[in-house]
Amino acid sequence: MRKAKPKKRVILPDPVFGDVKVSKFVNHLMYDGKKSISYEIFYNSLEIVKNKMQNEEKAPLEIWKEALDKITPQVEVKSRRIGGATFQVPTEIRPDRKESVSMKNMILFARKRGGKTMADKLAAEIMDAYNEQGGAYKRKEDMHRMAEANRAFAHFRF
Repeated sequence: MRKAKPKKRVILPDPVFGDVKVSKFVNHLMYDGKKSISYEIFYNSLEIVKNKMQNEEKAPLEIWKEALDKITPQVEVKSRRIGGATFQVPTEIRPDRKESVSMKNMILFARKRGGKTMADKLAAEIMDAYNEQGGAYKRKEDMHRMAEANRAFAHFRF
């Protein structure tokens, strides 16, 4: 590359839990720069999780973190052209991209869900991911299946 890599911006921790991961999630959740609304949605969804999963001994934030871990993919396939043919090459994902992909998937499938409010949808998606089901978990399984099917092309890695 000709230019120096741009510096990573420092993301400040969220006001309630003091967690940077929560801030990143809220940034992905945000529309049109309305951060306070997305914080409200996130905290409300954690309250819903707390009320619906009272038999769990974990805090709602711990449930959310574990749900994110369960939908985080380890490998993905990237298209690579070699001699006129396009191969789906399985590659490992960088840690920061893993986090980002899992957050985006959770939000995407929460938005697609049926439900009253976004907080309800997000809470339902968090609980499904925690129980290893739902759209985001299925997406992770599909990514792993694709990588496994194309393992023969792993030597084309770049």
